[in-house]
Amino acid sequence: MNKSIFDALGAVARVVAGGALLIAAGAAQAEVNVTFGAQIAQSGIQQSINAKTRANGVVDGEKYVPTIWIDPDGCEHWAMDDGAEGYMDNRLTRDGRPVCHRNVCGVIPTDQLFATDKSVVTASGRATLENFFRNAQARSYIITGHTDSRASDEYNMKLSQRRATAVAKVANAVGASVLAVNWYGERNPRATNATAAGMAQNRRVEIICVK
Repeated sequence: MNKSIFDALGAVARVVAGGALLIAAGAAQAEVNVTFGAQIAQSGIQQSINAKTRANGVVDGEKYVPTIWIDPDGCEHWAMDDGAEGYMDNRLTRDGRPVCHRNVCGVIPTDQLFATDKSVVTASGRATLENFFRNAQARSYIITGHTDSRASDEYNMKLSQRRATAVAKVANAVGASVLAVNWYGERNPRATNATAAGMAQNRRVEIICVK
């Protein structure tokens, strides 16, 4: 068999081999396309499921369960938490007022508890406070201090803070739970500061009972 025949057979063999390689590559690409298409389809199905579950109030398999949380001031809040994120809002009455489990259960003139311009509870004042906290039967207390307007605003704020803190220490000493200590100086009067009687009403410690 001469050289030209060998060359012709070699060319045919190369064509056949090249065709086989193209066929194999095409099959492999087809398999990749099928797999990728299946993944896209699965992803679309999952997205559809997720969208549907979100519409039903479920995100990533967790339900939003509304609960009520009570803050340290005794006021209620709507709270929802799915484990990944949360939401909170004030719980209000129909007329827009916060729902709070508290009331002012004690208003004690500071003249009965402290000497003028002082923040150390007197012996008689301590007895008054101890009797109050032992018998009020609240879950906890919020103590707020107030003054009249005879001094500067800055001075009155500091004085009312010291006095409210002193009352809170008496409460703690008899085992009462104090949630917060607040002070307002002359900024929240009960009566006019133009008369001696009005100023006497404004010099006070208010005790809020949280039931």
